[in-house]
Amino acid sequence: MVSPAGGTPQTATRVLVIDDEPQIVRALVINLKARRYEVDSAHDGATALRLAAARHPDVVVLDLGLPDMDGVEVIRGLRGWTRVPILVLSARHSSDEKVEALDAGADDYVTKPFGMDELLARLRAAVRRAEPTGGGEDEVLVETDEFTVDLAAKKVRRHGKDVRLTPTEWHLLEVLVRNTGRLVGQKQLLQEVWGPSYGTETNYLRVYMAQLRRKLEADPSHPKHFITEPGMGYRFER
Repeated sequence: MVSPAGGTPQTATRVLVIDDEPQIVRALVINLKARRYEVDSAHDGATALRLAAARHPDVVVLDLGLPDMDGVEVIRGLRGWTRVPILVLSARHSSDEKVEALDAGADDYVTKPFGMDELLARLRAAVRRAEPTGGGEDEVLVETDEFTVDLAAKKVRRHGKDVRLTPTEWHLLEVLVRNTGRLVGQKQLLQEVWGPSYGTETNYLRVYMAQLRRKLEADPSHPKHFITEPGMGYRFER
């Protein structure tokens, strides 16, 4: 858990850093340990996947340019069994490469060179999104003809089976469902799901809306429930 005041974990949050540049790993380890995170590090994809399975990190910081495999393969490998937040750290700046990483299951993307303060803020935001919400909420069950959303239990079922969503997919779904029938603007969605420093990364929304449609719509190419209002935002309809 992360304390809102000082930005340091109240209980130890474990971070897995995956990067083949020793100076970046060292800088991250020093800065994270100074803020009382527990840190494991790996310099290649195979080691990273083994460490993730053995250590169960709370958040992963991943470079895409690894010596043995592409970082996107690592994301897919992790997403096969865990919903852990994944923060990509990469020198790749093109929109297509960012979308590919997000589409594979990454939660955020930071380009090199990066500011340590910004990276740590994004890491804290990723951890917060993955935390269960506190008690005291009224139980809310939203049903459609395709799927059911249990806002209290943070679960989605489709045709009687649980649907596995990443923390970011769930957060986006939750914001839309809590505003059923209302247009939610792109900037509002970005800031509610990713944080106040976001507002222009509309490719994040396109990728994650496509993922929700693939998982929940009967016909993702002709969505009934997750409606795009071009240039404005998105709307959830039952």
